[in-house]
Amino acid sequence: MKFVLIFGPQAVGKMTVGHALEETTALKLVHNHMTIDLLHPYFGFSQETWRLVDLFRCEIFEAVANSELYGLIFTYVWAFDKQADWDFVQKVCSIFEAKGGEIYFVELEAPMEERMERNKTPHRLAHKPTKRNVAQSEQNLLESLEKNRLNSLDGEITRENYMRINNAGVSPEDVAAMIKAKFHF
Repeated sequence: MKFVLIFGPQAVGKMTVGHALEETTALKLVHNHMTIDLLHPYFGFSQETWRLVDLFRCEIFEAVANSELYGLIFTYVWAFDKQADWDFVQKVCSIFEAKGGEIYFVELEAPMEERMERNKTPHRLAHKPTKRNVAQSEQNLLESLEKNRLNSLDGEITRENYMRINNAGVSPEDVAAMIKAKFHF
């Protein structure tokens, strides 16, 4: 079992790269908005939404870790300055490692200007209903710069199977090919 965590700031291309990687491997994608957008219509962005999101995700991860699937791709906005996010990542990795799974970290980064453009792409808006209010989504992107650190510092990620990609101006298919080649998927 392989668990691939693709992380980085909002609109950096995590889901799009995940889709491209899913197309060329036997890995299956669960992008972070699949659970968020399921619950948002009922509870908005409330504590109850986040409680259920974490519960659903962990149940999905447990089921996948116990399955015969080749592996799973999961996308995540990791706030490196929040211990709760570090704890969540460790908890998820532990689910797979307890079943002998291999963990792969892929960190994406791109300049804010590029992320603002990606925030409006039809692919993103089709798959993420809560991002369709583009003005609000853009405001969230800008606020996140001041509020949290969404890319790691050099040397902060110590996992063996880790790669960082600046995907500015690089197609999702090319990024997926880099990931596939490095980790031999």
